[in-house]
Amino acid sequence: MKGAFASAIVVAALIGAGPVAAYATPQTTTTTASDSTLEKSIERRIHDSSLKKYNLKVKVDNGVATLTGTVATEAERRRAAQLATMKGIARVDNQVVVDLDVNRPKGTAGRAAEKTKEGVEKAVDKSKEGVEKAAEATKEGTSKAADKSAQGIGKAGEAITDVWIKARVKSKFVDEDVLKGSDITVDVTDHVVTLSGTVPSEAGRARAIEETKKVDGVHNVIDKLTIGPKK
Repeated sequence: MKGAFASAIVVAALIGAGPVAAYATPQTTTTTASDSTLEKSIERRIHDSSLKKYNLKVKVDNGVATLTGTVATEAERRRAAQLATMKGIARVDNQVVVDLDVNRPKGTAGRAAEKTKEGVEKAVDKSKEGVEKAAEATKEGTSKAADKSAQGIGKAGEAITDVWIKARVKSKFVDEDVLKGSDITVDVTDHVVTLSGTVPSEAGRARAIEETKKVDGVHNVIDKLTIGPKK
């Protein structure tokens, strides 16, 4: 009798436990933000920062954020990459270009920027006309003055041409420890130097730009360098 009673208690306990066992442990799921959501978040962060004055573009594809546009300083270029670094972004491809004249006003006060963007030839023509009217020099004297205005004269008395500037810039990179392993291409047009290719580090990029600015006759430096191994 006692055995039957005990069995009945066990059966009742099992029946009572049935509904409890039916509940499965809830599983947590992680929702990954979509590329478009990440893109809007980065755009909002840039708009809320000091970089909103620039026309920077953001594109997110499979978690890789690509930044394009132009800023005035290297620090602002790095800031753009920092703003794009957020949860859900696997990598930032920073293609933002540094142009020192991006914010410089046009007109009489900004004539230096106008020279860079529109070319040196117009400025040379104005200089030539001014020399002819003010000095009333001979044709030979005026021609020499125009050549100096157009090309400039280096410290050693050499004419500063685009070819001369290119050679000087390349020579600046020789024996620079931070630029070892670099693959830098130098292009010069109207005394405006464009640096492209790869450098091993951010310090290498900064040194390349700094050394280029030191060269006589350089009006502006456009930075298109990327950080990575030599190709």
